[in-house]
Amino acid sequence: MSQRPIIWATGIAVGASLCALIYGSKLASIVGLKDGPSAASVTVGGRSASAGAAQAQPAAARPSEPPTLTVAADYRGHYVVHPSIDNFRIQMLVDTGASLVALTAKDARALGIQLSSADYKMALNTANGTVRGARVNLREVRLGSILVRNVEAVVLPEGALSMSLLGTSFLGKLRGYEVQTGRMVLRG
Repeated sequence: MSQRPIIWATGIAVGASLCALIYGSKLASIVGLKDGPSAASVTVGGRSASAGAAQAQPAAARPSEPPTLTVAADYRGHYVVHPSIDNFRIQMLVDTGASLVALTAKDARALGIQLSSADYKMALNTANGTVRGARVNLREVRLGSILVRNVEAVVLPEGALSMSLLGTSFLGKLRGYEVQTGRMVLRG
């Protein structure tokens, strides 16, 4: 009888260790570490590299081969990416159901987008009901070695969105994208 609590405690410790190993990047973001492992890899010219290495070596891609980015799903099945928008990196959720790129008010401010309450003219139907948004245009969105210019977006008011969304105003300008068993492949 006295061995059962020891077995139970050992099982919990092993389970917690496995969760930390499997969900290390999510755990790193929860505790505030910014340099956790990346779930994205980039294929440039038929070779795989990390997203940072692909940005440092864009000349390695052959002109005939479009850049490809593979993003692994997180533990919830969501695809979270960190594109540079007008040379500023933000965290976004890839949302194939969103017609536009949608920015949180906080991310818009960080990008230098100045809006007044009169700018929020666009009515948007969301999962949480109707909300007003401000239409903006993003000069360029870079995701790994994929670059898309002139992307239509909308800024939502404070509290309307917890994370910015990478919608089809970006995805539709790609050569294609597909979801394959826990990973999304984007073709620039």
